[in-house]
Amino acid sequence: MVMRDRITIIEGDITRQTVDAIVNAANTTLLGGGGVDGAIHRAAGPELLEECRGLGGCPTGQAKLTRGYRLPAKWVIHTVGPVWHGGRHGEDDLLANCYRSCFALASAHDLRSIAFPSISTGAYRFPFERAGRIAVRETQQFLAVNSTVEKVAFVCFGQAAYVSYRQILEELIG
Repeated sequence: MVMRDRITIIEGDITRQTVDAIVNAANTTLLGGGGVDGAIHRAAGPELLEECRGLGGCPTGQAKLTRGYRLPAKWVIHTVGPVWHGGRHGEDDLLANCYRSCFALASAHDLRSIAFPSISTGAYRFPFERAGRIAVRETQQFLAVNSTVEKVAFVCFGQAAYVSYRQILEELIG
């Protein structure tokens, strides 16, 4: 299967994706918040919060796995993206490590499909195009050496995000 066939861009709601796992752009407590994090917690139901309470939080750049409960996805991979501070505090590396950590969990649990939001680009203010390039590059590098994950979807909230991700994908992968 060629690389381009394994990556898809979707405009929509990540909580409605029928994949093995969705990624939650979480905060370090993993106890819910605004944006994608709040939407995932609301859609999954109170059991997700209860499971997250037992995880002891998560450091920036890392990821942890929970069940999906009431979501169509069986699993939720929670990752904590960096807050943007001008790009001089390791933000790019931390964001890249979010994707690497998510892919490591996907690989360890034999997940075949995974859906990502645009990590850190909301309240954490990471520049959207820069974050998209990191996301696509890390995905490309992972898929080049892993055949278990068959499909990676980037679920964009809004038309502008969708168009931007399509352009980045076309430029980096063709």
